[in-house]
Amino acid sequence: MEFSEIPVLSPWDFVNYDLSEVLIENKKDGSILLLIPGGKFLAGGSAFEVELSAFYAGLTTVTNAQYVRFLNEVRPDKTDMEKWIELDRNCFVRAKFSGGYEAYGDKEKHPVVQVSWYGAQAYCKWAGGRLPSELEWEKASRFTDGKTYPWGKEWNQSLCRNDKNHGTETTSQVFGYPKGVSPWGLYQMSGNVWEWCQDWYDESAYERYKVGNLRTPAGGQYRVLRGGSWDDYCEEGFRCAYRLKRGPTYRFGCYGFRLFRSLTP
Repeated sequence: MEFSEIPVLSPWDFVNYDLSEVLIENKKDGSILLLIPGGKFLAGGSAFEVELSAFYAGLTTVTNAQYVRFLNEVRPDKTDMEKWIELDRNCFVRAKFSGGYEAYGDKEKHPVVQVSWYGAQAYCKWAGGRLPSELEWEKASRFTDGKTYPWGKEWNQSLCRNDKNHGTETTSQVFGYPKGVSPWGLYQMSGNVWEWCQDWYDESAYERYKVGNLRTPAGGQYRVLRGGSWDDYCEEGFRCAYRLKRGPTYRFGCYGFRLFRSLTP
């Protein structure tokens, strides 16, 4: 991904930050990362205050081309491949007869899908980053003032990729729907693909967060996904506060992820 590819971003206020540090390139995989400042934001459906440290969030989800780059460098064995990604007709990454992997179908700049939580985790580790906590993901999506959707309070199906507007395709390219960016300028925090988070799913986690205990669940059966996808039609699932749970081995044609990174290694 090149900086020249980035369309006009939404304005933001990064007081006390060097503007050269606001938007950076992650050298390992080419992801463009945006600084989300530390501070308070309104989280959850009941909109309570949470304070987080600053972090970097991927401007877009990880693409097929980027995941191919990862696979071709790491050269996973059969066991890891089967655990990380399903190379079926719904996935636009495939093995080449000559060896290695390639993106195909003019989908190089679409989000990689059919990736399990393990496949997302492995990529982030290779790239020198990590998956987000679900609170970080939520702040990146809804800004600080408790927006229902990245663009505001009201549902608008024209502002994100969903079941009502994908036509004969599934995903869109990662810079699609620029009018639906979050106030920070992040693309497709609602729609296109559900995004894996680091956290184990705990139904009562937000009750702890509400009283200031930000300890994430230590274990569980499911991991968290956020954001809604091209395969969804109910506006509920596209809310910034909506939480989906799936087993970490689960792979589907509308599940992807984006790279996050701490300010310090």
